[in-house]
Parts: sequence; C-alpha cells; structure tokens
Amino acid sequence: MAQQVEKMIPVKKLVWALAAAGVLGAAGGALAMRNAKVTPVSVSDSAATAPAQTGEAQVAAVTTPLANAAAPAANFTPPPAGMPDFAQIAAAQGPAVVNISVSGTVKTRAARVPQIDPDDPFYEFFRRFGVPGMPGGPNGGGEGGSREIRGQGSGFIVSADGVILTNAHVVQDAQEVVVKLTDRREFRAKVLGSDKSTDVAVLKIEAKNLPTVRLGATRDLRVGEWVLAIGSPFGFENSVSAGVISAKGRSLGPDESRVPFLQTDVAINPGNSGGPLFNARGEVVGINSQIYSASGGYQGLSFAIPVEVANKVRQQIEKGGKVQHAKLGVMVQEVNQGFADSFKLDRPEGALVANVEENGPAAKAGLRSGDVILGFKGQRIVSSGDLPALVDQSLPGDKVDIEVWRNGKRETITATLGDANEKGAKLAKAGGDADGDHAKLGLALRPLQPEERRQLGTRDGLLIQEVGEGSAAARAGVRPGDVLLAVNGTPVQSVEQVRGAVKGAEKSVALLVQRGADKIFVPVRIG
Repeated sequence: MAQQVEKMIPVKKLVWALAAAGVLGAAGGALAMRNAKVTPVSVSDSAATAPAQTGEAQVAAVTTPLANAAAPAANFTPPPAGMPDFAQIAAAQGPAVVNISVSGTVKTRAARVPQIDPDDPFYEFFRRFGVPGMPGGPNGGGEGGSREIRGQGSGFIVSADGVILTNAHVVQDAQEVVVKLTDRREFRAKVLGSDKSTDVAVLKIEAKNLPTVRLGATRDLRVGEWVLAIGSPFGFENSVSAGVISAKGRSLGPDESRVPFLQTDVAINPGNSGGPLFNARGEVVGINSQIYSASGGYQGLSFAIPVEVANKVRQQIEKGGKVQHAKLGVMVQEVNQGFADSFKLDRPEGALVANVEENGPAAKAGLRSGDVILGFKGQRIVSSGDLPALVDQSLPGDKVDIEVWRNGKRETITATLGDANEKGAKLAKAGGDADGDHAKLGLALRPLQPEERRQLGTRDGLLIQEVGEGSAAARAGVRPGDVLLAVNGTPVQSVEQVRGAVKGAEKSVALLVQRGADKIFVPVRIG
C-alpha cells in the first residue's frame, strides 16, 4: 500500500473549487498552506466571477432555523472556574475584526498547443487561438491577456484611525481592497506595505474612532493555554473558534525561517487568513496564517505569526514604507545525536554552522564552519530553526553576542549584523541517515588536483572517489564525487588526517562535504 504523506500546500487550489460553488472568489485572500496533496478540480474561468447570490443563497439555507427546533435554554451556565470567557472576548474584541475582500487582474500565459499531429485539421486552430476556456485561449483571457481575480480574508484594527494588520498573501496582486466592519460599513483600503518573507501586510482606511484590539505578547504564552480565533472562514464573517497552543517557536522550513510560528489546534480554514488569535485575556498574540493539511481543509494543525513579528513589520512600514531584515551570513543545520557525539556536546542542541558567507557579518566576526551556535543575544538556541527567527528580530547594524561551541569549549563572539536582501540565516538539509554501527567510513579518497582546488576555491579537501556499498558513509548519505573538507570541524588535506580523526572518535564523526555549490555536515556513526 502506498504511503500517504501529509504536507503543507498552497490553498489557492482549494479556492478554485470554492469559487465554483460561489462561496469564495478565485484568487487572493486564501489561507496559505504549503505542498499538501489535494484532489484536483477543473474549474473554468467563469467561476472566478460567479455571482455572489449563489453564496448568499447557501448562507440563507444554512442559517434558516429548523421548524421544530427547540427554543434555547433560558438559564445560562457559566464556564467552569479557570476557563476563559470566550463570549466576553468575542463581544469585546470582535468589532475590531474586519472582513477583507480583494479584486484585481493577473496576466495569463498563452495556452500550449495540444499534442496533436501537425497534419490534424485542428492543429492550426489550437496553435493560433489556444485551448478554449484555458488561460491564453478563447474565453480565457487571450494570448498575453489578463484574468480577473477575487478573494477574501480577515484582518484586525490596531489603530483608531484605521490601521489594519493582515497577511501579505491576502492582498497579493490586488488592485482593489475593500474592508467591511461588523457594523456593515465598507471602506476602500490602501495597502501601506507588505512583507512577503513574514507574510504580514499593513492596510489603512479613512475612518476615525474605530474599535481596536489589544496587543499582547507571546513571551509568557504557555503550551496548553486557551486561545481564540475570529475571522471569516469560507466567507462566513465574524466566526469564532477556540483551542489551545500546541507548540511555540515552530519552524516550517527554509522559506518560512524568519517566523517562529505559534502552533494551535484552533479550527482555521480559508478566509481566516490575516485574522487575530487571542489569548485568554482577550489580547492578540498572533495572526492566523497557515494550516497543515492533506485534504485542503482544517485537520487539527494551524499556525499563527507571533504578534511581535507582525508589530515589528507594521512599525517599519508606518515609519519608512519598507521592511528591513538583519543578516548573519551563515548556513546552519540541525544538531542531531550523531553531531552531538562528534563535537562532544552533552546534548543535541544548537545550530551547526555548515557554511559561512564570504565577507559576510559572520565571517568578519570570526565564525567558522563546524562552530555550533548555542546562544544569540543571551537567548538559548535549542533547534537550528531558532537562529533565523532571532536574527530577524534584530536590525541591520546591531552588535550581538553569539555563544559558540568550538574545539570542545564555549566561546563568545561579537558580530555586527548586516542587511539581508533575501534571507538571513539559512537552513541546510542534512544529508542522509546517520544510523548504523559499522566501524569504518568505507571511503576511497584522493587529494584534489590544483585545477580542482581552483575551481572549488579551497586549499583543503579530498575527493571522495568511491563509497563502499553498505558502509557507514553510504548509510549516512555520502556520495562519490563529494569533496570531504573537514572531519569534526578540522580541515583535512590528507588521507592520514582523516584516519587519525576517525581513529580518535568514539561513536560518530561529522564530515563536512561539498556537493556542487552546497556545503553540509553529514553525521556518520562508526561505533
């Protein structure tokens, strides 16, 4: 039986299906998910501009009371002691939560010619006019044309003069943004700015004396605490759902490394994007942004951007119209038990420096490949994903103290952070599985030729010619053609150096290998 793997996927695919039902528009404002498996649907472009009456009719059908429904109980039972008053939070903070509708146009690509014989009488028609109903074809925008997009999301008012926070993906590609309040007033909003890397956007509407949310902090938020979300899932405005914090500081991969996400079990669905996550005191602690799903809908895991990250973006946008991110200039990877054994750490934690950007802030501060970063600005680094988020909470030009593990002891290095154009600290993928108890590496090595050294830009290293089948190195993912640069952080230039390093190791060794343009540490268990 094939193994089914649940992953994160862009929800825009799901929104096309919703558009066919008339519930949502066909683009922007969907809840962002990454790479999940979704049943394919085929929807024509006409669904993108489906009349709103369809969705309204469905809402009316759902909300019509049953004829024989029992009347609500007259007596109200208060929640047990220690339980938050969700009704009070919804009543007090709900008016500051808004529904966001977006519309615009995007360019379409020319449709490809169907793979039919050039001698077929329809070949020339498809070549000139494209496939009917598809982008670039008849009724699909035409070659080099455009297509209308519509979508919905949520947001919340943080300033009485009309400043609103939401997700960047909610307003992406939008030419018109309309904000609807709970009192049914509608305003056209201006996008003051957005930051794709943190998925935060700031809007402004022309209004005064608006209700606002109270901003909290995630520092004291504990796993297991109650939280509440308000938003517009599937277009159902001002819907409330509740749950608990199930994890903090969750890293969702290299593309999301700047955000230490809050993980919750609150029911979040497309349309909740950009809406607030409240703690039990009615303070906003996050912006609902992503879900983890194999079906396209909520399956028990949702993720929110911490309010501190969002507020930092907001302040920079309001002040200068753009967002700056700090940069350390290293590529890091996770410290597993194999690496901990190799570097004589008492526990597998920290961020292992796999590569240091030439002339970057880390290089100027003296950081090296093989260093394990244990602390940053006084905060402990447990997982490699902790580092990018902490770097991003700083500003370019900040001087920071970095605690590293080097040659079996702790050292403190001071670095001046740079300005990141794309990413700050990057995450490297660890190579292969380090399991196994074979006592030898199983590598055939030779020194690099002068031309190879020039091409690689290194003075150290040995070319891995062969990897023994079933050897410890093979099980760890080492490949022929890799260049072995260092063992346990010590550069190697000869086979004798490698033998000495392996002989002195007890359980495992950490091999720094270069594969193409990438450098990664590979833990190899030898005992």
